[in-house]
Amino acid sequence: MQARQTDTPLLKAMLKYVKDEVVPFHTPGHKMGKGMHPKLEKIIGRDALALDLALMEEMDDFFEPYGCIKEAQDLAAELYGADHSFFVINGTTGGIYAMIMTIAGPGDKIIVPRNAHRSIIGGIILNGAIPVFIQPEVDLELGLAMGVTPETVERAVRENPDAKGVLIINPSYYGAATDLEKIVEIVHSHDMVVLVDEAHGPHLKFSKRLPIQALDAGADICAQSTHKILGALTQCSLVHCRKERIKVPRLKAMLQLVQSTSPNYILLASLDVARMQMATEGTRLIEQAIELAQWVRAEVNTIPGLYCFGSDKIGQPGVYSFDPTKVTVTVKGLGMKGTEAERILRHEYKVQAELSDMYNVLFLITLGDSQKDAEALLAALRSMAAKYSGKQDFSALESISHSSYPAAPEGIISPREALFGNTSIIPFAKSAGFICGEIVTFYPPGIPVLCPGERITQEIIDYSQTLMAAGLHISGPEDCTLKTIKVVE
Repeated sequence: MQARQTDTPLLKAMLKYVKDEVVPFHTPGHKMGKGMHPKLEKIIGRDALALDLALMEEMDDFFEPYGCIKEAQDLAAELYGADHSFFVINGTTGGIYAMIMTIAGPGDKIIVPRNAHRSIIGGIILNGAIPVFIQPEVDLELGLAMGVTPETVERAVRENPDAKGVLIINPSYYGAATDLEKIVEIVHSHDMVVLVDEAHGPHLKFSKRLPIQALDAGADICAQSTHKILGALTQCSLVHCRKERIKVPRLKAMLQLVQSTSPNYILLASLDVARMQMATEGTRLIEQAIELAQWVRAEVNTIPGLYCFGSDKIGQPGVYSFDPTKVTVTVKGLGMKGTEAERILRHEYKVQAELSDMYNVLFLITLGDSQKDAEALLAALRSMAAKYSGKQDFSALESISHSSYPAAPEGIISPREALFGNTSIIPFAKSAGFICGEIVTFYPPGIPVLCPGERITQEIIDYSQTLMAAGLHISGPEDCTLKTIKVVE
């Protein structure tokens, strides 16, 4: 019998195994909870521990599925409109590694945004590909990188006709989405593959008020963090693909390469159930989250000193559409940094944000949030805004215009060669001409000024020192003060 979207074939098989009262002489060593220390057993519960199973016949084969795992993955593909869907239980990081290694190999070019997540850079390092960086648009008011424009992508594919594919981040962490359909059209016209880091978009399928999901825009392969926005457990993600431009056997091999041979079945079951939940209730739950987020946004914009952007940004460079469930509160009107606001909210009001940066604090509104939760957030923001007035002077920072951004450094060797090569530490001020051995990123806007394998220029040194003087946060290098830098010998 064909499985239906109301089914959970993997969880059903697991529960049947437990019900059969099998005497386990297999891994894991706690033997369905019997050997677990009481401290942990009390927290997790014996029923959950009993589902911590291994690769028995009834449980299918994670890497060569033929039974309940295959049924569960096929249901995910049907729901999202993919030719094939795969469960990933080491985060979207593992999915992105596999995507990159599926379409490119050592020495192959892949076009990626300059503000790529570390998982993208990690995937490029692992397989020895050569990144061709493209510059995302930057919103100077917010200090945030937005999407890359179709024009930027078209220029890159024309200049690099030998590239294997283009990887797009869509939507951004903060909800900005680019014109993905147009980008797909451009990239496919050059016979290249479109990969999408859709970590923050597993819910896009379930509302027409959200940006279009990657598969519906025509993308060839994407990775989604099912745990970030939906109901799966942490580390649980999905990779979806279309078979026209993706070699599915190679993708399967790459997923095997980056995932454990001892998969956690509780994580897998949470993906099965999260899919069922979205199939049966997804539209209602996501529409409810959108309504709640829009209400929070409107209320935040009545609080003096705070600003929460939304659809008002649509039409600006790099923002073709917007995901309103990402609630970004800009606090620089209070004269404080986002990082300060995050600490105050956490320790004084017991409200924890997703992240913060120089100007902003990000809150995610998901299917797990209630009106009561939203009211608690707003009460904390109102109190903080009334009570705190910072003394942060952003004038020096805001005097640094986007036009002053230095030219992209020349890539001399691959990031993999830089990472595994012989390196030494030298004064940053005297590093011009050397090949960088690490990533150097300033926030805002979170775009690396240097990546491994690139030639350091005096222009980049001068620009970085200007940013440091303005008080920007540095991320990436071993020396977070950037007095020294790692270079390839």
